[in-house]
Amino acid sequence: MIFKRKLYDKMLEWKKEFNGKTALLIKGARRVGKSTLVEEFAKNEYESYLLIDFSIVSEEVNSLFRDLSDLNYIFLRLQMIYHVNLVERKSVIIFDEVQMQPLARQAIKHLVKDRRYDYIETGSLLSIKKNIKDIVIPSEETRLQLYPLDYEEFRWALGDTVTFPMLREVFEKMLPLGDDVNRRLLRDFRLYMLVGGMPQAVDAYLTANNLSMVDRVKRNILELYEEDFRKIDSSGRAGMLFDAIPAELNKNASRYQVSSVIAGEKEERVREILADMQDSMTVYISYHADNPGAGMAFYKDPRRYKLFLCDTGLFTTLAFKDRDFTENEIYEKLLSDKLGTNLGYLYENVVAQMLKASGNELFYYTFPKETSNQNYEVDFLLARRNKICPLEVKSSGYRTHASLDAFQDKFSERILKRYLIYTKDTKKDKDIFCIPVYMTPFL
Repeated sequence: MIFKRKLYDKMLEWKKEFNGKTALLIKGARRVGKSTLVEEFAKNEYESYLLIDFSIVSEEVNSLFRDLSDLNYIFLRLQMIYHVNLVERKSVIIFDEVQMQPLARQAIKHLVKDRRYDYIETGSLLSIKKNIKDIVIPSEETRLQLYPLDYEEFRWALGDTVTFPMLREVFEKMLPLGDDVNRRLLRDFRLYMLVGGMPQAVDAYLTANNLSMVDRVKRNILELYEEDFRKIDSSGRAGMLFDAIPAELNKNASRYQVSSVIAGEKEERVREILADMQDSMTVYISYHADNPGAGMAFYKDPRRYKLFLCDTGLFTTLAFKDRDFTENEIYEKLLSDKLGTNLGYLYENVVAQMLKASGNELFYYTFPKETSNQNYEVDFLLARRNKICPLEVKSSGYRTHASLDAFQDKFSERILKRYLIYTKDTKKDKDIFCIPVYMTPFL
């Protein structure tokens, strides 16, 4: 099934604005739907297209990129091999999984200069050094990132185009929805938390209406990621860091504790592994902002961070990885919010994912309590209008919001708005905006 994706409109903007002056590079984790989106775009927006999948390409095609001195010959051979007629300025050539053929990516500079056709590249793990160390990275690229389906796209997949415009209006006016409506919307949102936004998982849910079947799809995707991590680090440390993300978040600690996962590893080597994991776009890193403000990137602490998964559905499956599969019973209890466990880490991950998909960098802040050895913690910080918006995430209701209050006392002049993200109805508690978790994309 082909799902409507927001990135399609940005791809249209690229086509109209650049008119062949740059190639388009679509980055994203494996299985987020890059190839499907690009091919659908090519079918709809061009007279013809030629798709080269470098994961299965023949040596004959690979050899064409070793010598670019005669582009006429290259284009002629490609048309004959793929049985496609290319039309000048009306056709697009797709380099799928381009990281597997670095010479093709390097050729983009010359192909774009030729201006006969448009070019779209897709790839995962694009920045891993072994894939690019021997080539010149083309500057003639417009880069876009494709994430898993966000919550609005997920609702579109379910045939719902009404909910999000309504929620946006409610958010902007801070109107209460009523307990019954909020409970229904939360149940809908928890379905997204469990299924996630990987197109294959969403398709499996729509086809089978069985969450155990969805779980099997997600486990296959996680296995693919594990294979990628072994390419990054054959010792298995990257995979260990990845697998431990739910457990580390569940500890409610102020940082990811690497030493509890892989003991005795040098900090420099851990940073290298994390950078490669981040390049794979399977994980998001939230850094501690030592000086919260509009320029938080300048004050991020590379030694203090939290790790999140790119997809809430994968996160749920990974959290129950100790089982052969996640039973429908567990999913049903999670869906009904009746599982006897702390779900805070599930909500924190999905909020991180939604913030990232909306274009935000992830930062958090901790500071010591005056009356104990514990810390206050602000889960996320958003830069807005040269000020900041602190966010606190609760998996249920709330009685206090001590961290937000203490943060207000400490940085009042820097704060634009304070938000409590939780599972109850929209309300305002003095100057704190309390919003249901499914409204996070509007922040």
